[in-house]
Amino acid sequence: MAVGISPAEQREERRRLIAARLLTVRDELIAWFKTLASAAVYATLIVTFGFQVARVEGQSMAPTLADQDRLIVNKLAYRVGEPRRGDIVMLYYPINPDKSFVKRVIAEEGDQVRIVDGRVFVNDVPVPDEYVPQAYRSHDDYGPVTIPEGYYFVMGDHRNNSSDSRHWGNVPKKYIIGKVQLRWWPAPHARLF
Repeated sequence: MAVGISPAEQREERRRLIAARLLTVRDELIAWFKTLASAAVYATLIVTFGFQVARVEGQSMAPTLADQDRLIVNKLAYRVGEPRRGDIVMLYYPINPDKSFVKRVIAEEGDQVRIVDGRVFVNDVPVPDEYVPQAYRSHDDYGPVTIPEGYYFVMGDHRNNSSDSRHWGNVPKKYIIGKVQLRWWPAPHARLF
């Protein structure tokens, strides 16, 4: 004759199984919460000190960058180095630092900038600007001016449609957020800079 399990023992076994499942679910929820909290901390650190996603608004950097292009900006680049001529940078607008712009560094501190009939000269040497199509060139004159220590002269690639250092002056280094490293959207036009 087989000995059966009493109903009380069956209920107790079910309670133990349910308790074990609840402990497993609780442990998994805690592990998920720790993972999400860690990811949030890492993401905050990366965005604050490392990289930032940005969107181009307007045509001032055309044809290099178009309106609504999505960018990755390297915020570490200028913590360990200095902006260089030709770098495409994201910066706070000097007149209203709540806004940010994307422009190209044309001259560094100590350089002399002069523009004659739209042709840009740095230290009396013409700036190579094959990235600026003829239709986007301006015909204005500017300078000469010497860029003070701790400042940079920036311009948009669409020279006749850009608000830049020609209009609002030099940009202090502390206003340069980072170097544009990548255009990731639209995907067919993705490119490293």
